[in-house]
Amino acid sequence: MPQSDDERLVDLAARLEHEDPRFARSLSAGRPARPREYRRRSAWWLLAIGVIMLVAGVIVADGLLIAAGLVLTGIAVQLLDPDHPRTGGPHRPPRH
Repeated sequence: MPQSDDERLVDLAARLEHEDPRFARSLSAGRPARPREYRRRSAWWLLAIGVIMLVAGVIVADGLLIAAGLVLTGIAVQLLDPDHPRTGGPHRPPRH
């Protein structure tokens, strides 16, 4: 038996509340916040710190600092990828 539209909306609201409670609360208050997949402030900070470490490592010629800066920069770029499945981006079927 197919579900009614009301049941589907209730299921959708429950799933949204479970996945991103902050966004669900802001919708009910009438002032929508950005969904979780668009909140990337920490990734930008990580990118800035990684680039600063990389530049500092080049200036003082410290290989460990350069490597750490490269690793942090790589992690931040991965977190900023909008199509990455862990960040909630659009899921594309694999190409054969």
